[in-house]
Amino acid sequence: MNSLRDLNSEAVLRFGPYAFYPSQRLILDGDRPLRMGGRALDILQVLVERAGTVVSKDLLIARVWPTSVVEEINLRVHIAALRRALGDGQNGQRYIVNVPQQGYSFIASVQRMHERTPISIDRPQHNLPARLTPVTGRDSVVGSLSRQLPVRRFMTLVGPAGIGKSTVALRVAELLLQHYGDGVWRVDLALIDNPAQLDEHLLRALELNGGLAALAHWHALLVLDNGEHVLERCRTLTEDLMASAPRLSILVTSREPLRARGETVLRLPPLSVPPISVHGVTEAMSYSAVQLFVSRARARQQGFVLREQDIKAVREVCRRLDGLPLAIELAAAQIDALALVGLQAQLDNCFELLTLGRRTAVPRHQSLKAALDWSYERLNVREQTLLHRLAVFKMAFTLQAAVDVIQCAVLRPPVVAGLMQRLVDKSLLSMDTVHGQPRYRLLNTTRRYALEKLEHNAQTLMAVE
Repeated sequence: MNSLRDLNSEAVLRFGPYAFYPSQRLILDGDRPLRMGGRALDILQVLVERAGTVVSKDLLIARVWPTSVVEEINLRVHIAALRRALGDGQNGQRYIVNVPQQGYSFIASVQRMHERTPISIDRPQHNLPARLTPVTGRDSVVGSLSRQLPVRRFMTLVGPAGIGKSTVALRVAELLLQHYGDGVWRVDLALIDNPAQLDEHLLRALELNGGLAALAHWHALLVLDNGEHVLERCRTLTEDLMASAPRLSILVTSREPLRARGETVLRLPPLSVPPISVHGVTEAMSYSAVQLFVSRARARQQGFVLREQDIKAVREVCRRLDGLPLAIELAAAQIDALALVGLQAQLDNCFELLTLGRRTAVPRHQSLKAALDWSYERLNVREQTLLHRLAVFKMAFTLQAAVDVIQCAVLRPPVVAGLMQRLVDKSLLSMDTVHGQPRYRLLNTTRRYALEKLEHNAQTLMAVE
């Protein structure tokens, strides 16, 4: 079988009912092209070239991702999708087996032939942006979403500004590309202001001319990104699509749930931050917030390495920034100008500090303040007032403590609980249950933002008086 590794442009590899044309990156089931992602095809080629032998996971990763650092879960997801596409295990036919502690082996008989290669190539469709940086610290949630989404069909990824919802959603879409016959499509809802524009915006993104009814028979994944400002229309649309298009899956990202029928909500947590007791560089680098900071710092400062004497400062930066990926990326971008000591010293002025986002990012992701402005501007007056007043709490607090401190003519005790729940829903306030009692807390970055708003309002009132 070693001769299979010397493939020329005319080679076609036949196994089972399939014909694989490596030069055209095309696999046919009879006359029907199989829709399969590029990574899955790369894996298939490596395995088929070595049919009958065990290929280690390290070799597969090195061949398929030669310039990237990826986790084993990426390989497992693509192997599972490849098996599904080939119908592995159906009608007694087996193609790829896992050899525990060793790797994978292609066990079907493979024939090498010379045939005229097909002219037309049918590739999966998508409009996903090219990924410029690896995704850090999200393997668990990406794996969970990748497994659940094809089954549950409708999921909403929820979290505060800068938590990385879009990054996770796009990574899931990349991994599921080969699963959906009609591809995966991202629709950025932040590009529209009027909910009435949503349907037309969706049709443009999908390049459909026949209206939403054309989706009835689609086997596709739609990623509706940034849906919080068109919540009601997004809720209606997803419910309609779930009912009319039974092979469609939808992944929404939003700062609050849609509360739609059939919706499964998954809250995205911050990256993990090491405790104060962390010892040594190796242990510190096991926390995803530190991994992200170091990765982005290296991109800005060639040769940057985390040293023993740097651990305390990096931990403090990650902790003060709440493990928020956007904030950590923006902070790391300043490593050249400020160094670690200067960066740590400037954290109290975090909104002035965290302003150097990528020029290619959307405006609300070019600074931490812009990301929070996007949420704040969508609060009503009472919600804004409550957020300002809650900023006096440095630590976690109870509902009763909040009522005792912040009640006023605008915030009567009977309405405070409901308003606090709305801030929780909008990912501006976090809630945990401790000994059966709910306790609330503002992220450090959100609290700093709210304090600035509180001080600004106080100065405005003084000026008016």
